[in-house]
Amino acid sequence: MSSMIKVFLLLAVMVCISKAHENQCLCQRVRANLIGKSPVKDIQIYPATIFCDRVEIVVTTSNNFRYCLNPSLDKVKRLLNKIM
Repeated sequence: MSSMIKVFLLLAVMVCISKAHENQCLCQRVRANLIGKSPVKDIQIYPATIFCDRVEIVVTTSNNFRYCLNPSLDKVKRLLNKIM
């Protein structure tokens, strides 16, 4: 193969890999409120990474329902301060 074809193939592979890593966040939607019908069993905080550029807060209720909270809300910040 010519070197030009190799370069184009390498670029195509790099584009495919970078597209595969886009939007690898757990939370596609976030809740604005904290109150749920079931008690909270677990809260997990995921820091920003190279795959997801935002902090994610995942809440698991006692009936194993999972939802995400918006970390920029004042209510969520106060909750995290109490936990920490």
